[in-house]
Amino acid sequence: MQRAILTLFAGFFLMSCAAVPQPAVAAEKPNILVMGEDAEEAGAGGQIVVVPRDNRVFKQVLEALTRQLNEEGFNIYDERAVTLDDFKQNRTRRADAELIDIARSVQRPPIDLVVMFTIYAGAKKGNYVTDVYTRIAGRTLNVKTGQKLGSFEVTSPKEWKAPHDCSRDCLFEVIGKNAKVLADDLGAVMARQIAMVVDRGDPASASSPGGSNLPSAYTLVFSGFTPEEVTSIEEYIVAFGGYKHHRPIRSSLRRAEYWYETSSESARLNRNMRLMLDRLGAEGRVTYSSSENTLTVEKIAQRKQR
Repeated sequence: MQRAILTLFAGFFLMSCAAVPQPAVAAEKPNILVMGEDAEEAGAGGQIVVVPRDNRVFKQVLEALTRQLNEEGFNIYDERAVTLDDFKQNRTRRADAELIDIARSVQRPPIDLVVMFTIYAGAKKGNYVTDVYTRIAGRTLNVKTGQKLGSFEVTSPKEWKAPHDCSRDCLFEVIGKNAKVLADDLGAVMARQIAMVVDRGDPASASSPGGSNLPSAYTLVFSGFTPEEVTSIEEYIVAFGGYKHHRPIRSSLRRAEYWYETSSESARLNRNMRLMLDRLGAEGRVTYSSSENTLTVEKIAQRKQR
């Protein structure tokens, strides 16, 4: 009975918040970082190499992908600009683990999606012409959840050739020109994949302030609360706007952790937690770590009167 009353109260609390007139807003667009994975691969083949980051072909592909995504209206950020102060620059042969770690560590602005690409290129000299090969593979990851949102790859047709006596610089020029064409196609496809994910979410969540169609997941940590208080807290978090589902990670007598999926942005979820504490009559401290995507609510204990 007490739980039913609390659930009803939580519903009225959230409805009263929703009843406040709000201006119509579009869904928040994700912040995207385009990064190249250029770690050497043993299985790439003797005549096929992974193009390194300091090569002009790499830079041409990066610019083409960035341009396609930017033209689709997404928020694209330059890796060097957002990592200049805290990260070592000009590193090459970076694996995907390093790229994901960098994307998660960037806080201004917080990155939602990372588009990673790898360029494979090679040339084989024949009796009268040089055959040129280029392949670009790309994939998109949700930085906060690790979920793979899409992937695609484009490959050069067999008729792409270079002169028989084509020098190293000549080959870079031919491969770069061809790779740019492929990158335009790859960028268009990946932009469409991202748009499908962003546009297919819950319209009610996206149209409300702090809402987004991009699914997001947080680790919620409640520290210092009794099991009875945690039960009350659960009644609130499942009623928050944008809620998808949650799953317990671990729990003890004074600590509970949850995996929490929602379409709400961190600012809105943070505010809901503060309002929840107020409604529960509890004193607490709410903190958020963007690098770990963890929201922690710590109860400020008060001495009991006996």
